[in-house]
Amino acid sequence: MTTFSFNKTVVALGATLAFSASSSAFAVQEMNLAFTPPLNSHYGEAGRAFAEEIDRLSDGEFKINLRPASALGGERDVLEGLQIGSVELTLTSTGPIGNFIPSVYALDFPFLFRDYDHAHKVLDGEIGQSLLDEFENEGLIGLAWAENGFRHLTNSVRPVETPEDMQGMKIRTMENQVHLETFRALGAAPTPISWTEVITALQQGTIDGQENPIPILTVNNMWEIQDYLTLTGHVYSPTAVVMSKIYWDGLDEEQQGWFRDAAQVAAQASRDAVQRIESEGVEMLRSNGMEVVTDIDYELFRNAVEPAYERYAEQYDSELLERIRATE
Repeated sequence: MTTFSFNKTVVALGATLAFSASSSAFAVQEMNLAFTPPLNSHYGEAGRAFAEEIDRLSDGEFKINLRPASALGGERDVLEGLQIGSVELTLTSTGPIGNFIPSVYALDFPFLFRDYDHAHKVLDGEIGQSLLDEFENEGLIGLAWAENGFRHLTNSVRPVETPEDMQGMKIRTMENQVHLETFRALGAAPTPISWTEVITALQQGTIDGQENPIPILTVNNMWEIQDYLTLTGHVYSPTAVVMSKIYWDGLDEEQQGWFRDAAQVAAQASRDAVQRIESEGVEMLRSNGMEVVTDIDYELFRNAVEPAYERYAEQYDSELLERIRATE
């Protein structure tokens, strides 16, 4: 090779390396946002809102890939993925979070929240933020509180109008000590299994029923596998928008602000979706064949679940429970 040819090769190689470095500096950073419901759900709407807002705020620097329908595993699997950095973001119910951050279980006590307005004031205020702040100690970043909705009971044994009607029923619950104690107090046999296994378990008769907000019931065509719905509203179920601390720590302050802002947009999108779906969802379930019990004695149910408070209120901060109740 002549000296001229050698120099030309070196120059070409240097230009290629310089271009590669310049291109990588502006390369789109892709992240996965995982959740268990299907894409056509309130989680999906929240996820799309998050992705669109991040794209807008970052001017395309970040691309969020939605991974619905348990594509990356169940909620606990995904949270553990966030801790080790194999997953970047998730929308998750509080059930599995309590395994890492026990104080979050304070939100899961039965008949604690009066209505949606009460729940939003608690979660959007000092109480909600203080709980999100605790995520960081577990390798997680709590960005915002989105929404699942008030939980209701379905089963295929009999209509439930009183706690006595639940005697002996095998009811799927989340992996949540407060929920488990609540259903034991109601006379049921609570069975904590991952949501990824619930539909099959209901179809096979391994469990008799389950409890979830209306948006989860409608998006999963619950009328195909359950005969009865009772609007108990026994627990308000928030959803957390969570990021891996490993990826969070790799962002600068401005970028972290984008992710917090996008999480708030996602949270509002989920709340809007829940409100819309609930306004028409009960009639959808009824029109598809489910028998819907709308009139129950709430005081009877509240008294029946008191053992959950007696057993766990002190453990999960009885003072915090009183602060939640006192929020106006």
